[in-house]
Amino acid sequence: MTSLSHIRNFSIVAHIDHGKSTLADRLIQMTDTVAERDMKDQLLDSMDIERERGITIKANTVRIDYTADDGERYVLNLIDTPGHVDFSYEVSRSMQAVEGSLLVVDSTQGVEAQTLANVYQAIDADHELIPVLNKIDLPASDLDRVAEQIEEVIGIDASGAIPVSAKTGQGIRETLEAIIHHLPPPQGAADAPLKAMLVDSKYDPYLGVVVLVRIMDGKLKKGDRIRMMQTGSVHTVDRIGVFRPAMTVVEELGPGEIGFITASIKQVRDTRVGDTITHDRAPCEKPLPGFKPSVPVVFCGLFPVDSSAFESLRSAIEKLALNDASFSYEMESSAALGFGFRCGFLGLLHLEVVRDRIEREYDIELITTAPSVVYRLHMKSGEMVELHNPADMPDPTDIDHIEEPRIKATILVPDEFLGDVLKLCQERRGIQKELTYAGARAMVVYDLPLNEVVFDFYDRLKSVTKGYASFDYEITGYRADNLVKMQVLVNDEPVDALSTMVHRDRAEMRGRAMCEKLKGLIPRHMFKIPIQAAIGGKVIARETLSAMRKDVTAKCYGGDVSRKKKLLEKQKAGKKKMRQFGKVEIPQEAFISALKMDE
Repeated sequence: MTSLSHIRNFSIVAHIDHGKSTLADRLIQMTDTVAERDMKDQLLDSMDIERERGITIKANTVRIDYTADDGERYVLNLIDTPGHVDFSYEVSRSMQAVEGSLLVVDSTQGVEAQTLANVYQAIDADHELIPVLNKIDLPASDLDRVAEQIEEVIGIDASGAIPVSAKTGQGIRETLEAIIHHLPPPQGAADAPLKAMLVDSKYDPYLGVVVLVRIMDGKLKKGDRIRMMQTGSVHTVDRIGVFRPAMTVVEELGPGEIGFITASIKQVRDTRVGDTITHDRAPCEKPLPGFKPSVPVVFCGLFPVDSSAFESLRSAIEKLALNDASFSYEMESSAALGFGFRCGFLGLLHLEVVRDRIEREYDIELITTAPSVVYRLHMKSGEMVELHNPADMPDPTDIDHIEEPRIKATILVPDEFLGDVLKLCQERRGIQKELTYAGARAMVVYDLPLNEVVFDFYDRLKSVTKGYASFDYEITGYRADNLVKMQVLVNDEPVDALSTMVHRDRAEMRGRAMCEKLKGLIPRHMFKIPIQAAIGGKVIARETLSAMRKDVTAKCYGGDVSRKKKLLEKQKAGKKKMRQFGKVEIPQEAFISALKMDE
């Protein structure tokens, strides 16, 4: 067992694409943790989708042995965290398990919105921070300007910031030395009762649930009977080990160490993130404070294109939920799309990643309904109901008022694009809170409704600023607004999959756009089809799809005109009857395209 003074636990935090995973690669390579032949870029990003998109989705852990310049041997436990706002829950969990952080800032880009968000999480977790200025091999690198920016915007001393190039390996040795000299060793007592924090868990088809733990006090050995303090379940430890990054079995884990255990646990639900693990016979007195459970922000329906694939979709979703504690789901059915699931996500990227994984890993084609947020309906009876799906909205006469979730959005943008960003936020019903400058860049803070951000706000922001803006948000609470449910009727039948919640002032514009779009997507029938957008009983927009006409008079050669008239009258009567009973087939593509609403 390593002595506490020779252990350092740290995470790497940064904005997206500032080089966290590459820096982790170099730290692993420099310390010969992985043989040279097994080394590859973004070694810790193990999922295909992570490697393909070039982003980190799951926080990953690795144990590094390092011999310092003074000849002492140290054990470094590194957690590489995601940078994207949708995975900030992964970041906050990882922070609780370590004592310090490397703050990586791209020396060409400077401080970005996510840098701020992740730094504040590290400061909340009481971390020591070491600023690292990455990408110094690039000609656009400007160390003095970025160091000054760190001091101005974040307010931490950057005079000792380490210049590094994670690509070439320059400055890596200095980073390792700084970790040993500037970050505090963990605290803990080996003879105290076992107290370990459950940091993460994932499902392995051979071993059952693999649990990532950080030992606070006491020791954990193979064969120990352990109890989860939140769920009360008792298990026997089968194997115990550390990640180097491959699983390596060890005899025991002591205080300050981070490793994994398996104990024939069948379901990830039995291992709640943030739970305290202790010995069944000699438990610790009180559990650790734990983490706040993750709250889904965006909801959408996932339906199989082929309805016979429903059971496969059910098992795919259950397996995914095993590895992703922040993903929630329940069954739902829709008249248009059949059986499927209503799923909750932490954001749109999270939604995309889960959808891609289902399509790719389980080979199921999916239809995704329009993403919606959770509204709070305050009824006249005094009770409050949460609305996840606009199609389930109760009678509007029973509702006193509707509240929608609001966010605090922080946008960092170069000065020349500021006007476009302000205009975009105003269009989305935003309220400006503050506007400050850090050098030539403006930092704007806006109060925005979440349902305006969910659709395509991020894409629009990137396009109006040519990709230079960075954006981060946090949920602040709920506020009442003039919201209504807009229904789409095709041939006088409501299509519940296309119901959305909109602000009353923008309903007409949204309705027109939706009707026009559907007119181009629904194939023509033998009868005329009205397409309407309505709020309650009031139609606010309408388009009419004209009928196909069959030439019934083709067989009439010559003769009296009354013969033709008779046939046309007969056709007219038939169409009228058809119109009464006619069913309109709406193809799947029409749903998907109609839900991709562009302003």
